Amino acid sequence: MRLNNLGLLAAGVCVATFALGTILATNATADVFTLISSIDEAQANEGNGTGSAATGSATATYDDATGEFAWNIQWTPLEGNITVAHFHGPAAPGANAGVQVNFGAISGLTSPSAGSTNITAQQANDLLGGLWYINIHSDRDAVTMGGEIRGQVLLIPEPATLVTFAVMLLGTATCRWRRRQ
Repeated sequence: MRLNNLGLLAAGVCVATFALGTILATNATADVFTLISSIDEAQANEGNGTGSAATGSATATYDDATGEFAWNIQWTPLEGNITVAHFHGPAAPGANAGVQVNFGAISGLTSPSAGSTNITAQQANDLLGGLWYINIHSDRDAVTMGGEIRGQVLLIPEPATLVTFAVMLLGTATCRWRRRQ
């Protein structure tokens, strides 16, 4: 079978993109992951809501080399007096779980609340898997005990992950194109 110049170029691109994708995927170093959360009443009380007008948002980071989990959380005034504020998990949206980090005790019960702590590898897996949520409790939610406002914590994909995925897709497409030639 004779390869023309275009075929040789395609073969070279195919090999190069797979090699680059493999290098990017295997030369992983410490990463800092970015997470976000939108906090509201609709997610509270196991997804049944609380009717509160309060809302909030959060940004957080997790450093997999040091185990440090850091957050910055802000919210509008609650309808009740804030009593406690936690990260809970592991739980899917609408499900309840135990306290993982009592951020109110670490960084305070006033908005904004910024702080950090180290977490275990298992906690990190659950956090990065989208299984943690923020729950801000007030004396208003004394009946449900589910928190006045709540928000699931979600991972933002890292640019390096997106680049690796794009390179691997390019390699696959190039190899498929080459086979058809």
